[in-house]
Amino acid sequence: RDRMTADLVEKTMEPTRSALADAGLKPSDIEKILLVGGSTRTPAIQEAVKKFFNKEPFKGINPDECVAMGAAIQAAVLTGDVTGLLLLDVTPLSLGIETMGGVFTKIIERNTTIPTKKSQIFSTAADGQTQVEVHVLQGERELVQYNKTLGKFNLEGIAPAPRGVPQIEVTFDIDANGIVHVSAKDLGTNREQHITITASTNLTDDEIDRAVREAEQFAAEDKARKEEVDTRNEADSAVYQAEKTIKDLGDKLDPAEKAEIETAVQKLKDSIAANSVEAMKTDTEALQQAFYKASEKLYQQAGGGEGQPGPDFQGGPGPDMGGANPDGDFKDAGGDS
Repeated sequence: RDRMTADLVEKTMEPTRSALADAGLKPSDIEKILLVGGSTRTPAIQEAVKKFFNKEPFKGINPDECVAMGAAIQAAVLTGDVTGLLLLDVTPLSLGIETMGGVFTKIIERNTTIPTKKSQIFSTAADGQTQVEVHVLQGERELVQYNKTLGKFNLEGIAPAPRGVPQIEVTFDIDANGIVHVSAKDLGTNREQHITITASTNLTDDEIDRAVREAEQFAAEDKARKEEVDTRNEADSAVYQAEKTIKDLGDKLDPAEKAEIETAVQKLKDSIAANSVEAMKTDTEALQQAFYKASEKLYQQAGGGEGQPGPDFQGGPGPDMGGANPDGDFKDAGGDS
């Protein structure tokens, strides 16, 4: 008999595992397990719970009455007959935007209690960029192509500046009804655009479960592909900073060290063109070391820190927001709020 229902018992345990994973907890972290619903009287269910948590489930409540009681209390809250109790909803899937290289950058994580509001600062990915496209998505995968598009809008009129200089604040605001308001504001010009998304929660339980399950199934593959994108972005930023510094401080650099940096830049460009992750990592490190060497000598020439500072090798402000069109690219400059 237990063999005939084994698959059903296992199916009931899956939400338990998912809930613990989402909360970042282990079975040993749980102090008490309440069994709710008539089917929890089944010995096989009780044994499965006991085995999973390594403790006896609590049986001091009526599994049928507690369900009806909960529904009655919520009905009383909705009609105003009971106050002081609040049933909070959560975001079923993560929400975020597309950043450089087709990466999905999450701004509001899955299972965040609503209403909620969160902002993050981004920047441009190209010199003189005057507009960006904000691509809003929902899902759990690392890359944009595997998540659901909720909407797109453009922020125009950004003051032309070197890449990484403009500060663009992207804000997600979800109200109690689950309506998502997304805005992008250029903090330099105060120009702002926004979009309102009302269909973000129109997902079936099966669609939500499938999105979470696929994220778990392809986690290793997604991690590897994201690492490739991040490595390329870091290498690209390193090349940009190197060429900018040579242009700004070229006459102050030792000719031999300048040549060493230029050689390292070209080698890194070749690695980027070949799309070799390990080579990009190695050559980015080599370029960084060449900069450290040149920077140290510049400081020595300036008297130990006075005068002209050494080369800036910060590598740019992080992931970039947008697709292949340079006018749509965004970089994550940090600054969560």
